[in-house]
Amino acid sequence: MKLLRIGAPGAEVPAVLGEDGTPLSLSGLTADIDAAFFAAGGVDRARHALATGALPPINTNDGRIGAPVARPGKVVCVGLNYVDHAEETGAAVPERPVVFMKDPSTVVGPYDQVLIPRGSVKTDWEVELAVVIGREARYLAGPTEAAEHIAGYTISNDVSEREYQLEYSAQWDLGKSCETFNPMGPWLVTPDEIADPAMLGMRLAVNGETHQNGNTKNMIFGAEYLVWYLSQYMVLRPGDVINTGTPAGVALGLPGTPYLRAGDTVELAIDGLGTQRQTFINA
Repeated sequence: MKLLRIGAPGAEVPAVLGEDGTPLSLSGLTADIDAAFFAAGGVDRARHALATGALPPINTNDGRIGAPVARPGKVVCVGLNYVDHAEETGAAVPERPVVFMKDPSTVVGPYDQVLIPRGSVKTDWEVELAVVIGREARYLAGPTEAAEHIAGYTISNDVSEREYQLEYSAQWDLGKSCETFNPMGPWLVTPDEIADPAMLGMRLAVNGETHQNGNTKNMIFGAEYLVWYLSQYMVLRPGDVINTGTPAGVALGLPGTPYLRAGDTVELAIDGLGTQRQTFINA
């Protein structure tokens, strides 16, 4: 099942894709796809409504696709989670997940414009598999238990300002939390539609030139492991998002490759999860 939100920012309508790809409204079931939706068993209720054929077509004059999750409580990110990415940036392969937080207000739609911060000269791209939490996870017993707590998967572009991230502070958050720095979507795809989240091709191109061409099989720490690991240190709540890391091919690791400038277009995709496309403009 593919869940999405359609409409102007702040006025998105919750929806699910029908078998023919038609967006069907979930407004009769929920006000939004958010923490309350997941906590109240919204995914199962949406699946039942879809199966019964009771959902009407979406009714909105604005076809914009928003992020598939409204107002995540937190966005937890994992850095250096692909061996090739660690190597290209000159970092040691981590023995434990490298964890940092990203301001949840950075989350925007998959086709929205992204703002290059004022004075930025090193705005970079990162295609990532994102995990959305469906049930509260705290002190899970092991990675196998984590599957029960995952609502689904989607795409994140973990946009990063490298000068802010690596040169201004010992903390990464400054370079990760600039406004619009987390396009997400287009859909939240439930686990039953993903045969193996550890075997998904992922790609990213800038102005038509491919820079990232990886696969989640090369993650150092897999999605379920990360949910288990993080639950030992923080409570993961419904609607929280985990960005699981990026493969090689970012500007930081490609000497001579220019960072993003106003007018650049970034296109990214992950097998089974759809595509994104953003144009970058100056803040």
